[in-house]
Amino acid sequence: MSSYRQPGVVLTDRHFTVPLDHSDPGGEQIEVYGREAVAASRVGDDLPWLVYLEGGPGFGARRFVGAEAWLGRALRDFRVLLLDQRGTGLSTPANRQTLPLRGGPREQAAYLAHFRADSIVRDCELIRPRLTGGAPWTVLGQSFGGFCAVRYLSAAPEGLKEVLITGGLPSLDAHADDVYRAAYPRIERKVAAHYARYPQDVERARAITAYLAEHRPESAGHRLTPEGFQSLGILLGSGSGSHQLHYLLENAFVRTPHGTELSDAFQEAMHTSVSFAGHPLYALLHEAIYGQGDRATDWAAERVRGEFPQFDAAAALAGDGPVLFTGETVHPWHFDVDPALRPLRETAELLARRTDWPVLYDPERLAANEVPVAAAVYHDDMYVDTADSLRTAAAIRGLRTWVTDEYEHDGVRAGGPRVLDRLLALVRDEV
Repeated sequence: MSSYRQPGVVLTDRHFTVPLDHSDPGGEQIEVYGREAVAASRVGDDLPWLVYLEGGPGFGARRFVGAEAWLGRALRDFRVLLLDQRGTGLSTPANRQTLPLRGGPREQAAYLAHFRADSIVRDCELIRPRLTGGAPWTVLGQSFGGFCAVRYLSAAPEGLKEVLITGGLPSLDAHADDVYRAAYPRIERKVAAHYARYPQDVERARAITAYLAEHRPESAGHRLTPEGFQSLGILLGSGSGSHQLHYLLENAFVRTPHGTELSDAFQEAMHTSVSFAGHPLYALLHEAIYGQGDRATDWAAERVRGEFPQFDAAAALAGDGPVLFTGETVHPWHFDVDPALRPLRETAELLARRTDWPVLYDPERLAANEVPVAAAVYHDDMYVDTADSLRTAAAIRGLRTWVTDEYEHDGVRAGGPRVLDRLLALVRDEV
């Protein structure tokens, strides 16, 4: 355990050993990492703990510099644990380089089945008493971290003092098909809003798509395709995403001795935006986080996309319609074009076909909930369906919502202290 300082904050590296499979506590162990943060002026104070669960799946906790964003507000009241969920960051990372240590695709898929919300919550419950002496703690869950928080309320509410959720109230019973059937119309609305703001991007997107369809260039081994270009629409779910996408498109083409080509700058920016090298678990487990019971997810986003022909880029180019971007969807072709995913294609197939996912949420226990809970629900959130979120909010006894269109899905980042202030006031019944 080592400690060090950043402006206004003292940070401590903490490492914990937990079972890979919590149903076999004496079996294989893995390491989970958390970064403790405490205000420099309060190092010696007896503060309550807040554990932060990042969005994803597949992302380690945000690496703050000092007391920036919401962390500064949290440090006024709490000692904070920024948890790298299992398989992410410094917590026994799972990727194309490490997973072959498990064996072949079948062994890899069986291993990754232990990396969903149920196991993450069990990790938290082993870690909590080591830090708090047994006292319950506050959970702040962003996006998928909110899914984990709802699992926490279902499985171990005794460990919770209060729960704060930002953009992360999941449907309690929707299949992955239902999730994406609701998602594509939301994505289409975001694309329409982008093109209304930047009408010049309609022709730019068509030109880029046509170029990619003809040339299929590569950047750092990543094959750039029309479908990959469309997936840049994932940017449209954040507060500044539309503007980021516009700036990316305006730099797409450059004149060369061989004619007009896609610029190196654009190809690098596109490759960086769509690569899963930094978060492969997002691709491997993105549909698995919705798996409950004996029904396979079976590449739901790819299958359901066929119900929305307006997203067909080739058809758009054949006519005069706009090329529609897509959003938070993972497809089989990702495992063909991305060098970070290619070795894991068969593993992904096995996960997509799995039919024995444990049920994640307990509606009866949630209906009897006694833990104070507050949730920020973002109006027309591109990533998490607002209607599903509000149904779940109504199903959790005592949960208080803040429904807002002031922020997009990344509100806890963009709004920082204000968002956290609002949720703390709600959960403490101060408003």
